[in-house]
Amino acid sequence: MQVRMMKARTGRYVGYMSVKEKMIKAFREANGGLFSSVEKADVGSSYQELEKQGIALMGWADPFMPDFSLPEHIEKATIEAVRMEAAPHYTAPIGGLALKQAIAKKLWEKNNLKVNPERNILITPGSDSGLYFAMLPFIEEGDEVLVPSPSYPNNMLNVEIMGGKVVPVPLRQEMGYQLEVEEMERLVSEHTKMIVLTHPNNPTTTVYNRKSLEMLAEFVNRHNLILVCDQAFEDFCYENEMITPAALPGMFERTITVFSFSKGMGLSGYRVGYLVCDDLIMDGMFANAVSVLGATNTVSQIAMTAALENTEFMDEFEKAFDFRRKEAYRILNSIPGVSMQMPESGFLCWVDVSRLGSSAEIVEYLLKEARVSVNDGVNYGIGGEGHIRIVLGVYKDNRKVVDALEGIRDALLRYGR
Repeated sequence: MQVRMMKARTGRYVGYMSVKEKMIKAFREANGGLFSSVEKADVGSSYQELEKQGIALMGWADPFMPDFSLPEHIEKATIEAVRMEAAPHYTAPIGGLALKQAIAKKLWEKNNLKVNPERNILITPGSDSGLYFAMLPFIEEGDEVLVPSPSYPNNMLNVEIMGGKVVPVPLRQEMGYQLEVEEMERLVSEHTKMIVLTHPNNPTTTVYNRKSLEMLAEFVNRHNLILVCDQAFEDFCYENEMITPAALPGMFERTITVFSFSKGMGLSGYRVGYLVCDDLIMDGMFANAVSVLGATNTVSQIAMTAALENTEFMDEFEKAFDFRRKEAYRILNSIPGVSMQMPESGFLCWVDVSRLGSSAEIVEYLLKEARVSVNDGVNYGIGGEGHIRIVLGVYKDNRKVVDALEGIRDALLRYGR
């Protein structure tokens, strides 16, 4: 059988049924930045190139990037760990016991979760891989997953990679982006298997209140669903109480909670996260961890154990982020046609620019006129258009952040004139 040939624009000859066409849909349609530009800060390498041009990178949620911010006791623990005999060797794929014991203590003190470190905790190489692995045991072709939106993009992308169907649940700005169970009831079906929640929310910074979470728990139990809850931004919640859904009655048995050392501790480069769930779920995860995750870096696990033993350094981070969110609220709300709610958590802000025009055009305009790179809200799903996400956690110096915010203000005051 003669195979039709065509010449790709790369100059390579490929078959009529190209290699690209053999990929699953989620990969075939993805844009990694090799053949065309991509706006997302965490895809490709073009984003990092902006820093060399003097652009303020306020679209990457990496605390104090690019400045040195490693606490002394963690630096010391890292250096000592590198010199240990264990340093070049694996831990178990499920994680080292010393770190899991330290995490269990934290879970009881901070999350109201009493767990067995040997049965309920799995260490992962970062929370993104942990989020994927938390969803992987459940999602099959045709399964529907409710995702309150705007939401972290991976909540949706992971479902698509696994062959499931994302069902966005709109969150309303006028309701403070709190959960509305009526919306979930309208969208749930016999094919719904899971809800994926980022709490506090990224990008809106919403800390879901007790009323929202208790209604969610009742809904999950009544419809026999699984909840995957990503709590990467749990550490800094200001006006509102941070409640862990898995700690609510009847929820531990059907919740997989994803945690991170990257955001609150500013240790994203160490690539350590962890999952917490009931041992009936965890047993299958333990069995498959080596095939999907591998073992998390040995030295990083030792360093994270030291980080949990002394968390006083986080007080300085909290003060800095509190100052920055208040400055962002003051500066950005002074712009006609622009509005934002006071950030409730972490170091992000979610800004409504819809009255000015297209969020994509405004992101491009700010890059050129303010020399600041921010995120287009369209990347965060339904409800994202007309918004931009600004990362306030960059740079060690508060003044640099305020200067960048003032640059955004000055540029937007000129926009459209």
